[in-house]
Amino acid sequence: MVIGASGQIGRPAVAALARDGWEVTAASRGGGRDEAWGEGVRAVRLDRSDDGALAAVVGDGCDLVVDMVAYDAGHARQLTALADRIGSAVVISSVSVYEDDKGRGFDTQGEPDGFPAYPVPVAETQPTVAPGEATYSTRKAALERELLAKGQQLPTTVLRAGAVHGPYSPLPRELYFVKRHLDGRRGRVLAYGGESRFHPASARNIAELVRLAAGRPGSRVLNACDPQAPTVAEIGAAVDAVMGVEPETTLVDGPPPGGAVGRTPWSVPLPMVCDMSAAERELGYRPVVSYEDSLPETVEWLRRRLAEGDWRECFPLFAQVYPDLFDYAAEDAWLAGA
Repeated sequence: MVIGASGQIGRPAVAALARDGWEVTAASRGGGRDEAWGEGVRAVRLDRSDDGALAAVVGDGCDLVVDMVAYDAGHARQLTALADRIGSAVVISSVSVYEDDKGRGFDTQGEPDGFPAYPVPVAETQPTVAPGEATYSTRKAALERELLAKGQQLPTTVLRAGAVHGPYSPLPRELYFVKRHLDGRRGRVLAYGGESRFHPASARNIAELVRLAAGRPGSRVLNACDPQAPTVAEIGAAVDAVMGVEPETTLVDGPPPGGAVGRTPWSVPLPMVCDMSAAERELGYRPVVSYEDSLPETVEWLRRRLAEGDWRECFPLFAQVYPDLFDYAAEDAWLAGA
């Protein structure tokens, strides 16, 4: 059973499990299907907040539950309460749970001490933020702790995903470059010299980790990222190549010079790069796609979505998190005075 099957990671995960011979029940709020799944996949509606509905879909039992949308300790307890009917689980978490050696994490990056100075690369042994209800990161940490504490009753592989990319994303970071090209912008400004690195994670590579973990149940935490962590300038160049454009890039040393000018969804002052050796060692993980090879599919999906209407309506979460990334007037004004 895959919870959140119609989402960005859920779609390729269902397909990967079905190809591997699993009989998959794809559960989502809308109960929709993906054309890549095949007729053997059973699609059902599920309201994740309804404990009874979740128990009903699990039914008399299943060998595996893959949870794409688990968010906090309460969701963990939903799963562990059904441990006697579930063989094992794979649950998606986030690299945002990590904190550095001074106790700084993603939630403290706006404070005077600045962005966390993570080791490069970050291994799964790195400390994590204290669990709680205050933020996305603390809630994910609470989810992990609750699941791992019940590992003997319900063996669970926790996958800490990086900057997830691919079609069907509610927060498509590549939109930053794709929309600018479609709008005819032939220049851009990148802060931190364009050297920011926030480790990407293809939904297809995460699906491969799900497939491998399904075949090797256990209680573990693994990073879930791509084989390389390109800089934001390299990501921009890769999108340029797919779209056949050659924009002019202005690099700024240090942080964004004003407002959103120079800012991108990957713009961090210090690198966030994850160690993938544990996944290779424990699961035999080999990525199925590189960042560059995955881009054409993502770019084409973004083209189609943007053709449907205003970007804020197509991607409301992106607009909420990054409301002013396309403030071209502010960018032009800064460039004129630079």
